[in-house]
This record gives sequence, C-alpha cells and structure tokens, in this order.
Amino acid sequence: MVLPPVVDLGWQQGTSGDDGYRAPIDWGLGQYERIAEEIVPAALRVVDLASPQPGQRFLDLGCGTGNAALLVAAAGATTTGVDPSRRLLEVARARAAEAGRPIDFLEGEAAAIPVPDSSMDAIVSVFGLIFAADADAVATEAGRVLADDGRLLFSAWVPVGAIAAQARLRADAVASVRGLPSGAPPFAWHDEAALAALLARQGFTVTVQEDEIGFTAASADEYVRDQLAHHPMWLEARAVLVPAGRWDAVMHEMGHLFADANEDSVAFRVTSRYVIVTASR
Repeated sequence: MVLPPVVDLGWQQGTSGDDGYRAPIDWGLGQYERIAEEIVPAALRVVDLASPQPGQRFLDLGCGTGNAALLVAAAGATTTGVDPSRRLLEVARARAAEAGRPIDFLEGEAAAIPVPDSSMDAIVSVFGLIFAADADAVATEAGRVLADDGRLLFSAWVPVGAIAAQARLRADAVASVRGLPSGAPPFAWHDEAALAALLARQGFTVTVQEDEIGFTAASADEYVRDQLAHHPMWLEARAVLVPAGRWDAVMHEMGHLFADANEDSVAFRVTSRYVIVTASR
C-alpha cells in the first residue's frame, strides 16, 4: 500500500514548551467524550478484526473513554484499559459499570504499560498509542506485555485532508507564538514500511489496511465551534494563542479551511482516511 509521507500533525507529540520539550497532551481538558463518540466506527472495525473470544486477555491501550474496551468485554474477553488521563478513566469506569462490564482500568502510558510480562493475548488501540512520543518504547512495551503468539491491532490517521490540515494550523500557530519551529515530524504510524522496520525488532510481521471515517455536523461553523470549545488540543492551544492576540485569526482561518473542505451541500461532512495495522508474531 502506498500512502502519503508523514507530516507533523502537531497532536502526536504534545505541545512544545519554551525549551522545545513536547509535553504530553492533557486529554482530561474539555470534553473529549464528544470527540470519542465520533470515532466509534473505527473502534468497531479494530475490535472486529481483533476478534476477541471468551477467555482471551485483551488490553485497550490509550483507552480514553473506553470505546474499544467495552466492545472487547462485550465479546467475553478479559479486558484491561490503560490511559494517562485520570478523568477519562473515570468516564470509562462509569460507562463500564452502567453496561455491567468487568473491565480493569489503569492509569499509565503506552511507553510504560502497567501490566506484567506476557500477560496479554492482544492489544488494541484506537487512535491511542499513536500519540506516544517514543515509538521504540511503545514497540518494546507491546513486545513485553504480549504473549509469544500475541497480536497488536491499532488505528492511525493518514495525514491528509482537512483534519490533518487543521492540526497543522494549530501546531504552526502555537510554534510561531513561542518563536519555535513546529518540531520534527512524529513517527509515521500509518506507513507500512516504517512500521515493519519498527516492529520487526519485537518479532512482529505487519499488515495494513485502509479505511475512512466521516465527521459531520449541521454546518461547518458548528463543527468548528464544537472543536474549539471541547477538544483538548484546541484548549491547550487557546491558552497560548489568546494572550498573544492570535486566537481570532486562527479561528477565522480554521473556519475557512473546513468550509472549503465541506463535502455536504446542505450540512457538513469531511472524510478522514486512516489505517488499521495488525502486527502478529
């Protein structure tokens, strides 16, 4: 599969500090729950491919509000969810309790997974592990926690289209205010050749298939307002851009970006491509 080269989406390594260090994104900001609802179709696809069975041990890495974990648990697998955001873990626990699903949710990072060696039959991650800054550490941890015949399945955005463009807009605006470059491109989690090289060191072979997901709203303006008001990465950016007097200009540019990209003549829709990666050994 030939896919576009990676671009710096700005979201995958956090927000640059004044010293150039990219701090982790605080996913507990805003209302990520609203965004999580939009990516449920991808969670369904990833979990369907993973095909969890009763008695198997599954880990949802970067579980957020628990979309994939709930689907895995519903299939009867023993399920653990790991995420760095305490607030989102509380949302996930509440959802699991309401659904009657016995899921163990743990606070932790993809580069330091808080479970024992060889304790999982499969790892799933729906746009989760791709936000880790250290791809080598993620691969090493996946190799450590999976059983000898374990599998890793995750989704990753293909960095083209309006969603990628607005992330680049955000990253460039923040970097400009801070007098810094936007930063080195993140690891190409969508690229089959890059993934094969990364995961081969842990004994995995990789297959990649492409899919797409649509983001919709009543209008482009409504979609932009919702993102700016609730998305954690835009809230972090706002804290930098408002004091610098740049927020209104960035909002205006984002509005034009999505109006131009709108695929729906009466409402709003943009389509984003993504891949589902299966790594087996």
